[in-house]
Amino acid sequence: MRVLSSHDVRLALPMAEAIAAMKRAFFALSADQATIPLRAHLDVPRYEGVSLIMPGYVDDAERPALAVKVVSLFGGNLARGLARIQAAVLVLEPDTGRPLALLEGATLTAIRTGAASGAATDLLARTDCRVAAIFGSGVQARTQLEAVCHVRQLETIWIYAPTAAHVERMIQEVRGQGPIPDDVRLAADPRQAVADADIICTATTSTEPVFDDADLKPGAHINAVGSYQPHVREIPAATVIRGLVVVDHVQSALAETGDLIQPMQAGVWSPGQIHAELGDVVRGLRPGRSHNQQLTLFKSVGNAVQDAVAAQAALRRAAELNLGQSVAW
Repeated sequence: MRVLSSHDVRLALPMAEAIAAMKRAFFALSADQATIPLRAHLDVPRYEGVSLIMPGYVDDAERPALAVKVVSLFGGNLARGLARIQAAVLVLEPDTGRPLALLEGATLTAIRTGAASGAATDLLARTDCRVAAIFGSGVQARTQLEAVCHVRQLETIWIYAPTAAHVERMIQEVRGQGPIPDDVRLAADPRQAVADADIICTATTSTEPVFDDADLKPGAHINAVGSYQPHVREIPAATVIRGLVVVDHVQSALAETGDLIQPMQAGVWSPGQIHAELGDVVRGLRPGRSHNQQLTLFKSVGNAVQDAVAAQAALRRAAELNLGQSVAW
C-alpha cells in the first residue's frame, strides 16, 4: 500500500491536472457512470464536530475508480493547535476491492474542491474576467483562489474575512505565487470585496450570507463551497433566485446545503430552477451562461466521485515521481 502525506498529495496533484480530473469526475456523474450514496453525517457534539463518510465508485472502462473518504470538521481543533478539517482517503482496487493507498485527505479535499470551482469558472464565467473576490482565509480559500487564477487571467484579487490578520497572512503567502497576480488586497468589508468582482468564491464557515445581493456586479460568477448543512448558508436568497444555478449533484445539493434549502423552505425558490448539474455542461447537454450580464452560481457540496477521481490522478503521478511510502498490508 502506498501512503501519501499532505506534502506528497500537493506534489502529486497540481491544480491544472486537478481541474481536468474534476471535469472527468463531473462527466462521469452526469453520464450515470458513478455511484455515490449520500454521505453519512456522524455528529460528535461533545467536541463540536461532525464526521462525514463518503464512498464513491466510477464505472469507467478506461479509468475505473473506487475510494472511501472520512472527513471530520471539529470546531474546537483550532484551540488545540490542529486544523479544523481532518481527513483520510482510502483507495481501493476497482476490480478486487484490495486496498491500494491511503492519502492525507484534507489536502486532497482542498485541492479537488478548488479544482471543481476552477472547472465551473472555466465553463460558466465570462472570458474577460479580471477581478476576483475570495471570502475566507483558510486552506479552502487558498485553493479556490489558485484554481480560478488557473482558468482566467486575473489582475486584482480582493480577500475578505472577519479577522484581518488572517487575511494579511494569506495575502503574504499567496501573492505572486504561480498564476496568482501580485495585486492581492485586503477588503475592508464585503461590499468592497464584491463591488468590482467578476468572480466570487465563498469558502467560509458562516451560517448567514456573506455579501448583499445588491452589491454584486452584473455578469458576475459565484462559486459557493462553504455550506454543506441545511442550517448553514453563505449566499443570499435573492442571489439564488435570480442566478443561473448550476450544482455539482442535484440530490446532494437539495439534501445538504442551506444555500438552496432555506430559500426553498421559505417558498421563494424551487428545485425546478436549477439550470443543470456541472457534468451536463461538461458534456455539452446544457449550455453555460447565455449572455455577459447574466449572474451564474455554482453551488458545490462536494461528492465522493471527486475524491475517487482526484485520488486516482494523484496516485498515478505519485507512482511516476516515486512519492510516498510503501507499507506492507
